[in-house]
Amino acid sequence: MPRKRNNPVSLSAEDRDMLEGLIAHGRAPARQLSHARILLKADEAARDTPAWPDVKIADALEVSRSTVFRVRERFAREGLEAALLHRQPKNTKPKKLDGEQEAHLIALACSEPPKGKNRWSVRLLAERFVSLDCAEEPISRELVRRTLKKVP
Repeated sequence: MPRKRNNPVSLSAEDRDMLEGLIAHGRAPARQLSHARILLKADEAARDTPAWPDVKIADALEVSRSTVFRVRERFAREGLEAALLHRQPKNTKPKKLDGEQEAHLIALACSEPPKGKNRWSVRLLAERFVSLDCAEEPISRELVRRTLKKVP
């Protein structure tokens, strides 16, 4: 189902010149250049060429239609700068272990293994780490593996 063009792009002459200069210069990040091209093609205020439909823009610039839609939407809601710049994701998970806890886990892995064991297993490290009250909640063995993998 094709999307309606709810977010018309109407650039001022200064904005259009700035975008064309950005593309001509070519030293900006690729995503920023792509978004600038999308905005220029979608501009309805341009007198020399009519605005392109989203499908044609997506095909010409080799991006998805949803990318064109999102760039239009961000331009309409937040302005030119927001439509050009990459935004960091909002839904980042907090780390389970802080630096001190990671250091403690690494020190535990470097210590002598328990009696009857030749070496520490990842599962055993996870259990011992929690039993020593180093973490408020149980940690997975995958978290232990990823933490130890960071250490050379």
